[in-house]
Amino acid sequence: MHNYTYLLINFCTVFICFIFSFHPKIKFNRHFGAFFSASFLVAIVFIAWDAWFTKIGVWWFNDRYLLGIRFLKLPVEEIMFFFCIPFSCVFTYFCLDQFFKLDWKRLPEKIFVIISILLALAIAFFFRDRIYTFITFTSTALSMFVLYFILGVRWIGKASFIYLVLMPGFLGVNGILTGTGLESPIVNYNPESFMGFRMWTIPLEDTVYGYEMILWNIFLFQKFKKNEQN
Repeated sequence: MHNYTYLLINFCTVFICFIFSFHPKIKFNRHFGAFFSASFLVAIVFIAWDAWFTKIGVWWFNDRYLLGIRFLKLPVEEIMFFFCIPFSCVFTYFCLDQFFKLDWKRLPEKIFVIISILLALAIAFFFRDRIYTFITFTSTALSMFVLYFILGVRWIGKASFIYLVLMPGFLGVNGILTGTGLESPIVNYNPESFMGFRMWTIPLEDTVYGYEMILWNIFLFQKFKKNEQN
């Protein structure tokens, strides 16, 4: 049964959200096309990033918890991760945005974005010799700059709050992947590639990596959803 572990994690991540997608007051199922179009485009970038980091030894996977099927030297479960996690996050964003008014005022959001960008760049510079840290914080800062100042999105504050709401679930999933409750981690990290700060067993970089991935999923989801309505 051990070799089904990562697969079951993906399944549990998405199962409840998938079922409630068909709820008559939510109707997220009507936007499956928009979601999969968005997640596919984002997944291309993150899978390429993942494959490169796997190739150069930034992280690697424990075959004990895998089915053994690989693509680009990545476990098929890892490929699924880039669809299952965004599905749950985008679904949650969609629901909370539909039922609650979580928009930030313009000035607080702008201040938050600027401080986040500067902080991310400072961390990237300070840990520039740690490739996971440097690339994750640099690309996240760049993504926030592009989304807010070039593409003009005005939901980063709201998305950040929802991501914080999702954090217990994120910690649960990533905690198991990084070894919480298991004899050994499913995903192992080269200690020379990240700054060494962990939340339980989870490298701090993982939370930023996930945050950047979700921002782009939300952005493209909204674009494709709008096209469905036109």
